[in-house]
Amino acid sequence: MRIAPLFALALFATPLWAGADGLTATGDLGLVVERATGSLLLIDRSDHAAVARIEGLGDLSHASLTYSPDERFAYVFGRDGGLTKVDLLTRTIVARTVQAGNSIGGAISDDGKLVAVSNYEPGGVKVFDAETLALVADIPAEGKTIGLVDVPGRRFAWTVWDSGDAFLGDFSGTEPQIVTLGNAGKNPFDAVLTDDAHTYLIGLFGEKGVTAFDLWDESPAPEKFLTDYGKTGEDMPVYKMPHLQGWAFTEGQYALPAVGRHELLWVDRASQKTVATTAMHGQPVFVIAQPASPFVWVNFATPLNDVVQVVDSRSHEVVATLTPGKAVLHMEFAPRGAEVWISSRDDNKILIYDTRTREKIGEIAAQAPSGIFFTARAHRTGL
Repeated sequence: MRIAPLFALALFATPLWAGADGLTATGDLGLVVERATGSLLLIDRSDHAAVARIEGLGDLSHASLTYSPDERFAYVFGRDGGLTKVDLLTRTIVARTVQAGNSIGGAISDDGKLVAVSNYEPGGVKVFDAETLALVADIPAEGKTIGLVDVPGRRFAWTVWDSGDAFLGDFSGTEPQIVTLGNAGKNPFDAVLTDDAHTYLIGLFGEKGVTAFDLWDESPAPEKFLTDYGKTGEDMPVYKMPHLQGWAFTEGQYALPAVGRHELLWVDRASQKTVATTAMHGQPVFVIAQPASPFVWVNFATPLNDVVQVVDSRSHEVVATLTPGKAVLHMEFAPRGAEVWISSRDDNKILIYDTRTREKIGEIAAQAPSGIFFTARAHRTGL
C-alpha cells in the first residue's frame, strides 16, 4: 500500500505522550533546567507531570531560555557559551553552537526571527538566525554584557558591566543600527524591560540606584532613582545577585529587591519615588508578581533560601511565609496565576502550590532544578 511509509513516518514523529489522535499541544508545556546534569525536564502543567528529559546541553549552572512564537522551539542559553535549540514536540536538540566562552542570557526578537545572546567572555552580543542558528551579527563590547532584552521592532537592548554604557540595537534592516543610550552608572549588574516595553531599568552594583531609559522617547536619556537609598546604613555581603527579570510590576509600582539588605523596595512607576519598604526574611533574589492579583512572591539568597514569602502590594505587608524546600532557586506562575511552581534544588524537586490556598498540591522529581519556564513566555515582551 502506498500510504504505509507515510503512516510509519507519522508514528515515528509523534511523541509518546501525544493524544490518541496523534496531535500535541504546547500551551501547557514547560522546561525545567537541571543545572547539575546539563539537562532539561519537559513538564506538562495540566497533568503535573514530567514527560521527558533532554540531555546534552552543556553547562547549565546559570541558564535561561526563551521560546519561538509558536511555542515549539526553546532556545537555551548556557553558561559555557552554548546556544541550543530544542524541539519540544520531538524532545530533541535540533541545533547547537558554542558561540562564546561564557554567556549570561539571551532573548528572541518580537517576530521570532532572531535570537540574541549576551556574553561575559569575550563580551558583546551575538545575533543568530532563529531557524538555523547561523550567525547574523557580532556586536563587540568593552566588557561583560548583561541585561539583554528584546524590544518591539526587531530590536534588543543591553548594557555593559565594565563601562556602564547601555545600548539599543535595531536589526529590522539589512544592517544592524546600534546606538548608545547613555551611561547607566557604575557596574550595572542586570536590567529589565517593563511589561509595557516603555522603560528599560538597569540595576547598579558599583553605586546606589537604578537607572531608567524611556524607550518611547526619540532620544532616551538616563534617569536615576533610589540614589539615596541605604546611604546611612551598612550593607551586608551580597550572597547572590538579584535577578532583575524577576522584578515585579504591580499596583502602579515597581517591587524591587534591595541589594545587600533584607528588604523589598516599592517605587511609584510614574514618579520614581520610593513609597514603602518591606522587611523580608532574607536578601531577595526573585520578586515575581502573581498574575491577576495584588500579590508578589519572593525567594531569597543563601543561606536563607529555604523560604518563600508573599507580599500584598497594597499594604506592603508580608501575608504568608512558606518553606517549600532546600535551596529555592526559581518560581514560575501558571499564565493566569492559579498555580506557582517552585524549584527546590537541594531536595531535587519541583513543588506546585495553589496560589489561592497557598497549599502544596503536587510535586515532581527533578535533578538539581533551577529555572522553570512555561511556554506562555513566548508571548511576553522583554523575556
